[in-house]
Amino acid sequence: MARLGDDGRSLRGDLGTGGRAAEQPPAYTPMEGRMIDVQAYAQRCFRGVTSDRLGVELEFLVYDAEAPTRPVPVERIAALLPPLPGDSRVTFEPGGQLELSAPPEVLPAAVARLVADVGVVRRALGGAGLVLGSTGLDHLRPPVRQLHEPRYDAMAAFLGTPYGAAMMCSTASIQVNLDFGDDPVARWRRAHALGPVLVAAFANSPAEGWMSGRQEVWSHLDPSRTAPVDAGGDPAADWARYLLDARLMMTRQDGDGFRPVPGRAAFRDFARVAGREPEEADLAYHATTLFPPVRPRGWLEIRYLDAQGPDDWPVCAAVVHALVTDDRAGSAAMAAAEPVIGRWEDAARLGLADPALRRAARACFLAAAEALPRLGAEPWLVGRVSAFASRHIEPGRSPAADLMEEMFA
Repeated sequence: MARLGDDGRSLRGDLGTGGRAAEQPPAYTPMEGRMIDVQAYAQRCFRGVTSDRLGVELEFLVYDAEAPTRPVPVERIAALLPPLPGDSRVTFEPGGQLELSAPPEVLPAAVARLVADVGVVRRALGGAGLVLGSTGLDHLRPPVRQLHEPRYDAMAAFLGTPYGAAMMCSTASIQVNLDFGDDPVARWRRAHALGPVLVAAFANSPAEGWMSGRQEVWSHLDPSRTAPVDAGGDPAADWARYLLDARLMMTRQDGDGFRPVPGRAAFRDFARVAGREPEEADLAYHATTLFPPVRPRGWLEIRYLDAQGPDDWPVCAAVVHALVTDDRAGSAAMAAAEPVIGRWEDAARLGLADPALRRAARACFLAAAEALPRLGAEPWLVGRVSAFASRHIEPGRSPAADLMEEMFA
């Protein structure tokens, strides 16, 4: 079992093929401080319920219809929101982006509850002249931070400007959360391999030269915490290595304080940097400051999707859920995506204008449409997926293409 402070010769994981432990190359060098079982922590990140629930976290930029270039105060938004019938949790991102996080449910219930909540929010805000944005990047307002919690202060100091500020205040995404099911390795690998196809299919934040300007912003941030985790070996060992090699963003202080960590110190350097021995709580908090495209937390967090409009987000959630959790759809999608595995930047720049990404997206949407009735999706949702495919996937036009025509007409 790998621990911080031992000789670091190998990592052993119990998530390899067929559940067998798999020997891995050295993951790290010895570290000062007391022994922390990083491998055991990483393995726990891949253990959860074996069901097939879906959880969705929607971020929306919020605009004043009469003055869209003016920031909308968080307090104004919060005061307008009534109780939500689907019990979504309401939070705000540092720039005032509204986030709705739905409780995990099987596909039809998860989507129905969140559709109801989005509808209530949309009507409540609309009655006061506010509208939910339909893109993943704010083109109308400069980044202005509204929330000044200690964590956000430390994050802003670490990430800097202009890209750190843009990420925190001017971007919006959809996060799809999925159970690991009976085969966490398969789902982990699917979520990564299908990433470029799904980034291209749902690219919805045009910027100069990019279909997903949101992804372009992320590409300028610290790669030790934003690059994909290696998904080719034992997942727990790969995640343990990522945790150790990622730079320290901040350390916890007494009370609710945080101290940003300058320089390039990694978590393995914690004791030297912080002046105290690391505890598992430090490792767990460090993990919350890492933002790879797919992150394990006892479930899969799929984090690479641009925000969609209030009517299109169910398509995104349903397609991702179907391709990752349904084995038949997943196998077909993996075969289609093989030629474009790893092409994250091309997907963000070119979207579906790239012929190989377009071909893969067509096959993936076909597989998802066939799987959704097996997963209990209601006819309206299957129909909306088909309509999205006709509008965007078949002609090879990422959602951003329509927005670019409007912006630069």
